[in-house]
Amino acid sequence: MAEIEKEKIDKTVSLFEDCLPIFTALGDPIRQKLTLEIALASAAGSELNVSSLTAKTKLSRPAVSHHLKILKDSGIIEPVKIGTEIFYRLNILDKTPILKNLISNIEEIASEIQETTE
Repeated sequence: MAEIEKEKIDKTVSLFEDCLPIFTALGDPIRQKLTLEIALASAAGSELNVSSLTAKTKLSRPAVSHHLKILKDSGIIEPVKIGTEIFYRLNILDKTPILKNLISNIEEIASEIQETTE
């Protein structure tokens, strides 16, 4: 069995904990769809509001609002107030470094395990 440094394991556990809100938010198919809809709108230079997302998903406004809150709390999207309405845009770029760091740590551990088993 490979001996992995406790420091490396602890760091990876901490990274998993830091990424948990992202995984939780994106673990739901509805939130995945909402995120993609918001991403497509952001790429086109616009934002979507609850009404437009409700129409795209066929969900109720309260259901869409609930899912948007989870996405917002995880930092994946951000609200933008324009006039009296709130629109949403993608904000995932702030989260990608921590996800990349987690993947890098997992790759290092997997590589160490593979080296010792060959």
